[in-house]
Amino acid sequence: MPAKPKVAFYWCASCGGCEEAVVDLAEDILGVVEVLDIAFWPVAMDFKKADVKALPDQALVATLLNGAIRTSEQEEMAHLLRRKSQYLIAYGACAHLGGIPSLANQFSREQLLRYVYEETPTIANEAKTRPLPSSQSNGNRVTLPEFREVVRALDQVVEVDYYVPGCPPTPKLTKAAVVALLEGKLPPKGSVLAPDIALCDQCPRKATKPVDVSFTEFKRPHLTALDPEKCLLAQGVVCMGPATRGGCEAVCPAANMPCTGCFGPTSRVRDQGAKILSSLCANVAAKDEAGIVKVLDGIPDPVGTFYRYGLAKSLLRRKADVAAAEKMPAS
Repeated sequence: MPAKPKVAFYWCASCGGCEEAVVDLAEDILGVVEVLDIAFWPVAMDFKKADVKALPDQALVATLLNGAIRTSEQEEMAHLLRRKSQYLIAYGACAHLGGIPSLANQFSREQLLRYVYEETPTIANEAKTRPLPSSQSNGNRVTLPEFREVVRALDQVVEVDYYVPGCPPTPKLTKAAVVALLEGKLPPKGSVLAPDIALCDQCPRKATKPVDVSFTEFKRPHLTALDPEKCLLAQGVVCMGPATRGGCEAVCPAANMPCTGCFGPTSRVRDQGAKILSSLCANVAAKDEAGIVKVLDGIPDPVGTFYRYGLAKSLLRRKADVAAAEKMPAS
């Protein structure tokens, strides 16, 4: 019997939801195991880095790597798995776009470390001690991964073949990606394995989307009684649907919550946050400065609203992040 193709799953800077998404395949995962050999999945099975290092280069048909790259260890593993894999797939919003971890790129490495270890109200650290990349303890050398200056998406560190978007990706998309790999029916390299249409096209509220809208205020969804049938933008709630790729089955609008943009932009959108921001601002009813400010006060966290998942890849941060990355030591 010929050997089954080998695949790997790995988790970098993320919440773990993408690992759960693989498990959410439910009984379909049994079909995956029947035709694939999971050669590395440390969150679920007892694998070691040495197991991967021992593999010949490109021995893995594919690695589905989730999470952004924040530490030297994550960077090292990205390079290792790139070398060992025929296809490297950025799995989930954090690997695809930097994800929520990349919101930390609003602050410098020093600001983050100072706050976490010295200034947080709940911390007691009079000596201002911080973890060191290397230290001596009882005659033993203890090492920790180095905390890099910026959070990067996977393709800002290594070459990526395909992207599976979402926070997390749906079981349907995960299964489709695995099937495409097995059957060799892959689109051109660099493709996002999801429909290249705006989420609004799949939204159950599509029929109520207004042609013209004039915003007199922006409402917070947790402070508003929302109509479950009406377009959320028409109700004055910021919804990222017009600037976001479809394929998630519109689960958030179906649950009476606005899209937050986790599938990233379509191929026709250069900057997801700028796209929706320009659209919203162009439709603010007020024309005087005071009136405009009053309306925009309904969006208290613009970066977290418009770049919740994509700050690492945005035009807003790219120049600064590239400059910081150039100062990093070589892997």
